[in-house]
Amino acid sequence: MIKVLHCYKTYYPDSFGGIEQVIYQLSEGGNAVGIQSTVFTLSQNPTEKIEKLDNHYVFRAKTTFDIASTPFSFSAISQFKELAADADLIHYHFPFPFMDMLHFLAGIKKPSVVSYHSDIVKQKALLRFYTPLMNHFLSRVNRVISASPNYAESSSVLQQIKQKVDVIPYGLDKNSYLRNENERIDYWSDKYPDGFFLFVGAFRYYKGLHTLIEAAKLSTWPIVLIGSGHVEQSLKDQAAELGVKNIHFIGALSDADKAALLKLSTCLVFPSHLRSEAFGISLLEGAMYSKPLISCEIGTGTTFINIDGETGIAIPPSDPIALRKAMDFIWDNPDKAILYGQAAHKRFENLFTAETMVNHYADLYRQLLKAD
Repeated sequence: MIKVLHCYKTYYPDSFGGIEQVIYQLSEGGNAVGIQSTVFTLSQNPTEKIEKLDNHYVFRAKTTFDIASTPFSFSAISQFKELAADADLIHYHFPFPFMDMLHFLAGIKKPSVVSYHSDIVKQKALLRFYTPLMNHFLSRVNRVISASPNYAESSSVLQQIKQKVDVIPYGLDKNSYLRNENERIDYWSDKYPDGFFLFVGAFRYYKGLHTLIEAAKLSTWPIVLIGSGHVEQSLKDQAAELGVKNIHFIGALSDADKAALLKLSTCLVFPSHLRSEAFGISLLEGAMYSKPLISCEIGTGTTFINIDGETGIAIPPSDPIALRKAMDFIWDNPDKAILYGQAAHKRFENLFTAETMVNHYADLYRQLLKAD
């Protein structure tokens, strides 16, 4: 049994983002291939002890303070060092600047992997101060993993260390979605009986939802938004100001409700317009349910998942006219939309299952441990 210690700034149940979902899939799926996972994270509600979550373990150290959305912890250094001593390999999840400090302060000498989830895009001023530490950290770990060739090729950081960069796409476990959805199918089909466009995700600055609202002006097709976040009220204000009546903000939902809406939807629309959107787990969810996809070409994993003219439509970012045309095409051409959805599902099965992702990481772990 290989013991792997994952490290990231947040984790379930404190947060439910895409990176947390990837860590969960790796930790749960690893059991089937001889990998025992523990997740080390920071929390405002620390446990200060190892707790079991389904088939893996979690340790939450207490957050001491935050700077620019990055938590720091005084107690974490000794705690991380102790847990690392019992691990065979450390798996870091970037970006998390305090994690880089932990690596050196804890004196980690074991094989180490970094899943490079995203460039640092928003905190450009702080990035200037962090860059020397980041470069030193990335130069010392054994391998750095990008989730798509698109991102590996378009990231200036990854291009500087391309000799140690591999690509392992994210994957989802279909079985974790196909549970209890039938209970909610009737409820949601009564609300939206004629189909709808679906967005799933946190309402963040880079999601491009303001463009979606602009594109929806004078349209009639329903648009259902699952999620919440900091920009939610401004989006609702924008919709009211523009007189957009067909966008439905339904908040964060249970897994069963989300699965039902994915199954009932006409198309998964994902208008993220900035590189902060490094991949797009929601696009995988749409593909898993055989839905046509609409996304923006931003040089990241979104157009590794969604191939323009094959699995859906890729449009320029921040272009409401192009988005409106794409949505009109999907709505007005149901036969073509079905073909896109079938191709999206085939691509999901070939590249993006959790089993495939776990097996690739397991092979990498064994390779590094054998070379150590």
